[in-house]
This record gives sequence, C-alpha cells and structure tokens, in this order.
Amino acid sequence: MKIINKDDYKILRDEKNEIAAFANSMSHNHSQFQNDNVIIDILKKGDLELEELLMFLEISNIHRAEKRSFVIVNDAVDIDQVPEELIVVPTILEATDIIKMEELERELGF
Repeated sequence: MKIINKDDYKILRDEKNEIAAFANSMSHNHSQFQNDNVIIDILKKGDLELEELLMFLEISNIHRAEKRSFVIVNDAVDIDQVPEELIVVPTILEATDIIKMEELERELGF
C-alpha cells in the first residue's frame, strides 16, 4: 500500500493489484490514516468486480463513523450496483470534490 499525503486528505494506492490483500492491509493499518480523509485509488483495477469492492465496506463504515471521508476511485463497477454506504467515483478529481463537500457539511453540522 502506498500512501500519498496531500493537504486535506491522503491517497491510498494499491501497488500490487490485489484487492483482497489491499483491503486487509487497510484494516490492519487503519491507525496510519484514521484521522484523515482518504481516497482509495484502485483505478488500475480495470476488471474490478462488485464483490471485490464490497471488501472495503467495513473499513469505510468505520472510517466514516469517525467523521472522515472515505472515497473509492474506480470506473469499472456499475455505480447502480454499489451500496449507498460506499462512495465510488471514476476520477481523483471527483473524489477531491466529494471530500471538500463533505468537509463543508461537517463544518455546517450536517
């Protein structure tokens, strides 16, 4: 797992193209990013299946319960199949926009 630090968030990138191992590594290393908004960059996984995406559901729920953004970037899965608990967008730019919007909502008390 590669972590790229930005001003308002961290990008976590799977370097090995092994989604199950990446999701497991994120769960075990949550302390490295638990206080940050995160973007999960799995764009390289062009043949991502919904079952693989769902491996991030638990860590996403934990992270979002702590009032931090958790956005997955991938354009392979049909967005209509994704549960609403997961935020999945097709580009890094859209992920940063989501984080900015969620930060504003938190500041306003929503």
